[in-house]
Amino acid sequence: MIDSLRILCRVDLPSSTLRLWDGSGGPYVDKHGDIWRACVLTEDALDNIEMAINAESFTLGLLLSGIDPKTSNDVWRDYRNGTIKGSVFQLLIQAMDRSQRPMGDPKVKFTGRIDNLIFSDGAANGNLVSTITVEVTNRFTMRTLSNGAVFSDVDQKARSKVLNPSGAPDKFCERVPLMRDKTIRWPNW
Repeated sequence: MIDSLRILCRVDLPSSTLRLWDGSGGPYVDKHGDIWRACVLTEDALDNIEMAINAESFTLGLLLSGIDPKTSNDVWRDYRNGTIKGSVFQLLIQAMDRSQRPMGDPKVKFTGRIDNLIFSDGAANGNLVSTITVEVTNRFTMRTLSNGAVFSDVDQKARSKVLNPSGAPDKFCERVPLMRDKTIRWPNW
């Protein structure tokens, strides 16, 4: 029986894979032996996550606080080298039993690409506290267009191929060419 859920964030950076879980405890080791480091998501993070999962928002903005200095320095190094933009970001949900052991594999709920990072450091109780704001775009971000423009099926499939190379082509605009020259006839009563 599921006792609780754990929110996990996995970021595939150029130098390493960053694994974070929303909590204040120590590191969490999953059943595959991967170590997930604790961080704290802000109070409005669940609302942002829900809107991103339901495709109600084009971007996911998360404020990750309490990241250890080594992890923060690694992320900063990749950011300074200009290689972090476009890195894959995944949000997962892990079911836990009463003893806080994982039940099965975590379920991927959101996948996107990092668009921007904002770093801020502060001191609390004599310790350095790093905070990173992560702005992640999903595949729906590319569907934006200028006022008065029309989606092109070919362009949309090309955009979806860039954003999700292993996925099926986006069929969102497949019928646009059919509707462009269509004449609607009203009933003659």
